[in-house]
Amino acid sequence: MLSSTADYALRAILLLARHRDGRARRADEIARATGAPRNYMAKTLNALAKAGLLTSARGPAGGFMLASDPDSISIARVIACFDETRPQHRCLLGSAPCDPVHPCAAHGRWTAIAEARRAPLAHTTVADLLAG
Repeated sequence: MLSSTADYALRAILLLARHRDGRARRADEIARATGAPRNYMAKTLNALAKAGLLTSARGPAGGFMLASDPDSISIARVIACFDETRPQHRCLLGSAPCDPVHPCAAHGRWTAIAEARRAPLAHTTVADLLAG
């Protein structure tokens, strides 16, 4: 369901949300706790910071922290940093183009399925996952 990068990003966000004590966490500490390769996690965390989900600081007391409250961060927002929603350009029933203007017989139903699959991610926050 998720790419490896989105999975690591979500794990990192959840870790930071669980440990909101005002102390920034270093990339290597987060990598160790999530089982991610250190360099890979550092790049992932920097991408999350660039997207505005994390703050980062350099130096001995530096590291990463959540940029906002866990109840305002949707799972979809975290995943969207790494897993793009790809529009379907080819018809499921053949090789011709298929879109809302020229739909095939399966287009409406398939579009509804794709939207229903994404909806829980958009309506679930980091805080929701931590609450159980």
